[in-house]
Amino acid sequence: MAGLAESGSNPDVDLLYDINGLAKEAPHWFDRVMAFVGEWGLLLAMVLLVLWCWTSVRRRGGENAAASVAAIVWAPLAAGIGVLVNVPIRGFVDRPRPFVDHQGLDVLVTGKTDYSFVSDHATLTMAMAVGLFVANRKFGLLGLGLALLEGFCRVYMGVHYPTDVIGGFALGTAVALLLSPLATALLTPVMKAVERSPRAGRLIRARGERAAETVISGARQESCPQDRDLAA
Repeated sequence: MAGLAESGSNPDVDLLYDINGLAKEAPHWFDRVMAFVGEWGLLLAMVLLVLWCWTSVRRRGGENAAASVAAIVWAPLAAGIGVLVNVPIRGFVDRPRPFVDHQGLDVLVTGKTDYSFVSDHATLTMAMAVGLFVANRKFGLLGLGLALLEGFCRVYMGVHYPTDVIGGFALGTAVALLLSPLATALLTPVMKAVERSPRAGRLIRARGERAAETVISGARQESCPQDRDLAA
């Protein structure tokens, strides 16, 4: 894989220079913003998106609240597993960062001494985005948009090749989708147990929603005898 980066005629390298070249033409303040967004900002945005989705599901409640929350919990777990899976992949591929083999890149962050393939940031954001998409289509689409922006930022910053980002997207998607059935089967009973707890149950559904559900359930029980009389 490292050999692919040695030739400037390589489309991967050409696209790297094209995207990173935008940083040279941009104002210095904009590059600093992009460096922060690409390094920390979008990761934070993904975490906030997961919390937003959980809050929305918690307010809505319903019979499948525990399963829905379990699917949301899987999103950050999938991201963590994706990064762990990437550790041996990076060591096996052994691909240096693009600025090691190529001159003239505008590198916006320093201290990147580890290997380049695949991108941890791309893996993290795409795993969370796909996990959210499985749980909730609307939030998942927002997450996919953030993940794509993260991938662009990593190349713009000069710290990854485009194929590093694509590899991260593929790894994050594979982990989130392939392990989703097993994760849901394991997490749903846990969330149901939490839901039955008097205090921790608020993590699954809002207190007001649970109270309303109890009143409705009681009303049905009282109306049953009357319904039977009317039927008779």
